[in-house]
Amino acid sequence: MFLRIITTRRSGTQGRLLILAALIALVAGMLPLVGHLGGTATAESDVPASPEPPDPAPAPHHEAAPASAMVAAAPTLPREGWTVSASDEETAAENGRAANVLDGNNSTIWHSRWSGTAAPLPHTITLDMHRTQVVSALVYQPRSGSANGRIGRYAVHLSADGANWGTAVATGTLADDATVKTIAFAPKGTRYLRLTAQTEAGNRGPWSSAAELNLLGDPGTPAQTVDLARDGWTAAAGDQETASENGAAGNVLDGDATTHWHSKWSGTATPLPHSITIDMKSARAVSALSYQPRRSGVNGRIGAYTVTTSTDGTTFGAPVASGTWRDDDTVKGATFTRTVSARYVRLTATSEAGGRGPWSSAAEIRLAGPASPAVHGSWGHLTGFPLVPVASAVLPNNKMLVWSAYGVDRFGGSNGYTQTALLDLATGEVTQRRVENTRHDMFCPGTAVLADGRILITGGSNAERATLYDPATDAWSSTADMNIPRGYQAMTLLSTKEAFVLGGSWSGGEGAKDGEVWSPATGTWRKLSGVPATTTLTGDPRGAYRADNHQWLYATSNGRVLHLGPSKQMNWIDTAGSGRITAAGTRGDSADAMNGNAIAYDTGKLLTMGGATAYENVSATRRAYTVDATGATPVAARTGDMGQARAFANSVVMPDGKVAVFGGQSYPVPFSDATSAMTPEVWDPATGKFTPLATMAVPRNYHSVANLLPDGRIFSGGGGLCGDCATNHSDGAVFTPPYLLNADGTEKPRPAITGTVPAGLANGARVTVTTDKEVASFVLIRAGAATHSTDNDQRRVPLTSRSTATHTYEVIIPSDPGVALPGSYMLFAMDAQGVPSKARMVRIG
Repeated sequence: MFLRIITTRRSGTQGRLLILAALIALVAGMLPLVGHLGGTATAESDVPASPEPPDPAPAPHHEAAPASAMVAAAPTLPREGWTVSASDEETAAENGRAANVLDGNNSTIWHSRWSGTAAPLPHTITLDMHRTQVVSALVYQPRSGSANGRIGRYAVHLSADGANWGTAVATGTLADDATVKTIAFAPKGTRYLRLTAQTEAGNRGPWSSAAELNLLGDPGTPAQTVDLARDGWTAAAGDQETASENGAAGNVLDGDATTHWHSKWSGTATPLPHSITIDMKSARAVSALSYQPRRSGVNGRIGAYTVTTSTDGTTFGAPVASGTWRDDDTVKGATFTRTVSARYVRLTATSEAGGRGPWSSAAEIRLAGPASPAVHGSWGHLTGFPLVPVASAVLPNNKMLVWSAYGVDRFGGSNGYTQTALLDLATGEVTQRRVENTRHDMFCPGTAVLADGRILITGGSNAERATLYDPATDAWSSTADMNIPRGYQAMTLLSTKEAFVLGGSWSGGEGAKDGEVWSPATGTWRKLSGVPATTTLTGDPRGAYRADNHQWLYATSNGRVLHLGPSKQMNWIDTAGSGRITAAGTRGDSADAMNGNAIAYDTGKLLTMGGATAYENVSATRRAYTVDATGATPVAARTGDMGQARAFANSVVMPDGKVAVFGGQSYPVPFSDATSAMTPEVWDPATGKFTPLATMAVPRNYHSVANLLPDGRIFSGGGGLCGDCATNHSDGAVFTPPYLLNADGTEKPRPAITGTVPAGLANGARVTVTTDKEVASFVLIRAGAATHSTDNDQRRVPLTSRSTATHTYEVIIPSDPGVALPGSYMLFAMDAQGVPSKARMVRIG
């Protein structure tokens, strides 16, 4: 992880220190710093005949710096209720207890044990906040009056449970002086923070001390930016390699992460600095640049850089951004000091990040301008979780359930328990719970929201197990084991109120993951011998292990299911009796699209988007398709392409029928933040086009989730779960869609459902709904349950309604349970401008 150490002279007002520290801390948290330097410059090549040494092993994956970042003050977290412990403390010869770092008194200190036989280095001191909060920096106040024990070389670790610490989020060496030091890192949700002192700054002895320790919280919502469309743009470089490879400058604008611009390296390499200039063809308001390193190797990653702009392509002013990017493969951000009007933007590389040679390269360069809330939406603050939310489900009690695996930040084995958490959507409170009684590690499961609102979770690490969660009682219980053990399977509720499962060769053995159905009446499973998984497989080179994963299922009438992907072959599945599967044609001209997704945006109409021909390590697609399942034969047609290729993305249908897609990678690699798509997009069924939304602050790739919330906003979070890695994202943020916002960012007036709506509604019911003002329509959206880019539970159902009196409407629930599938729904009222009310939660069926 990257860090920046800030030292400031103490003054009488520590608050000023912390504000200044916070300002710079956010810069440190958002803009990567220098990687290691060194190495010998030799002529570079990407072909075997090159004299260049081969690329070294890739650096570990790290969190991507957001392109939308701007300086803002991170608040000092209140310390009420905190406790602290240390590996050792001096209590015999002085009051050197660990608790002194939290007492607000700079004249008291924690000191490692020194009387008698001094405790040797390293020494640790651990803060417990007793709740999960987003933390972005540690503020260390050395003791006053003596130099002894000043911390020199250090490491900072975070933990959600106080047991698993992972890799350090910050390491370095502090100066041997009495100034306050701020150690910044990428914002992350955590409960515990541990500072390890590895040396004494002046090497005076085996001692460590601290007067005060403070933590800085969420640096706040950065200024919202949005990617600028690159149509018609051109790129020119000061030099480029075109003799021994295709390293032309234009490759940074082609949307293909497998191509790149490279400085000239054949023959005599052109020395640093190297520059590449983007011509937008007309003046645009631009405020940020994002840089994606080449995917094929490490050589040429840009280290130190400047960004300048011009209106005429000749005169470039003072830099609007500068810094040093880390030597890793993540997308890098450079936020301008101010928004500028420019036609030309020039990126100049003054060093190679790893000091490997006089080279520069880039896979993609994007530019962003200020976002308009009414057009692009806006993001809220990060919410910290005590675990990586790998799976999520919206509950009828205005809470969201999330879970990971046996560990809060890692998976593996079959441990028989799961880490879970509940987010209260009204208060923002997050509570953690370890579920043991069902003997089920629910990592990589199938999920289905049942007719009565319970969540059925199957397979995964404990591949045969099945578990029920009841939000009404907050109780977990077991149901019968499946006949076929599975992981990465697909599930959906049926119109019969049964649950159907298919696929899942990640766990429990490979192949033969045929269909089966769970009955709520008996709590048992029956195999569907007539529904083999064979015709639903993709052509993944790893075979069934990857080819039957994360399938897209859409339940229809009479217990039937349309399987519409990710294989290019679609199928109708009949679940009656022993079942039957029949081919339903191909999804237009689509290839297999593993780790893409599908969503029902209207009755019998679905949108599929993204994915790749294999599970990982191949290029993703920008393509999207509509599938009309209202007739006997599904009709697939290509719609507009996304602006960016995506696999591992998540999509959410909104009350107005538009579909938002978040995150994903153009070249899917599990547990990586490389090639991240940081700009969400929204698809409009009226135009068939995708348009960009406000840029995200955190990558959301493998093991991320997204859910529509009852207030019409969208939660996006998670990603990672790789243990000792740097891509665990134990956090999330809420996105406010454009339909809720005015141009100045204030919320639009919303209609409200004012009267009583029955909690339970039968299919075919006619219900009277009153509102506070005239509305144009009503819509149901089924509560979703998301994991591994798939949410087969959500669907949008437009409702027939008529006005019966002033602000009073008769609303008709579809009589076919294949249209309004049984289960929990959000009922929205929509005004004529498409602004939704907050939803009433109802249960259909």
